[in-house]
Amino acid sequence: MTTPDQSTAAPAPASAHGRLVVAVDGPSGSGKSSVCRAAARRLSAEYLDTGAMYRAATWYCLDTGVDFSDESAVAVAVEETPLSISTDPDHQKVWVGEADVTEAIRESRISEAVSEVATNRQARSVLIAEQRRLIDAAGFVIAEGRDITTVVAPDAQVRVLLTASAEARLARRGAELGGGQSAQSLQRQVIERDARDSAAANFTEAADGVAVLDSSHLSFEETVNSLVARIESVD
Repeated sequence: MTTPDQSTAAPAPASAHGRLVVAVDGPSGSGKSSVCRAAARRLSAEYLDTGAMYRAATWYCLDTGVDFSDESAVAVAVEETPLSISTDPDHQKVWVGEADVTEAIRESRISEAVSEVATNRQARSVLIAEQRRLIDAAGFVIAEGRDITTVVAPDAQVRVLLTASAEARLARRGAELGGGQSAQSLQRQVIERDARDSAAANFTEAADGVAVLDSSHLSFEETVNSLVARIESVD
């Protein structure tokens, strides 16, 4: 259902790391996307935002009027979604067909509906298969999401759970959205969404072999530095 955009996707880099997969999980507002993208830029790695894939599929479901209460219809729509995503951290773009939805998938209406796709097991299996294909096609990739360390890429050389306190996550998501969201809306998009999604994926506790990086009291730069140090420590 998905094909990477070859015109903007970063080529597998000639890196000293060679073939290296970095998997980062974490709850909403923990900073996964911005931290992983910055680390990928610094290390000349490819970057895969799996959450953007769920959001793009949600955008397509809303755009085509799919009934979210019909699980089979949602799964079919996700499989049919003409999704393309770049893996270049400097030019992250997401398309559904000819529509550039890079900005649209960050809207509140998507955030409040994405759990309908994320908790649909048939839809997840479709997206997970595509995520694995994209990771396998990369030479050096930092992939982030909610079940990357345990389901999508459990054999990744670096596996990290990036987390933060609820207060920090709510503040970050509010800042990310420009500060115009009500407390109730942020609660739905962060805390309540995590509660719903945790039924389908474990992203709040580190599995065996997964390192924990708590960014509650770290600056953005300190968090990026910590992740980069973990990656660079790989033999």
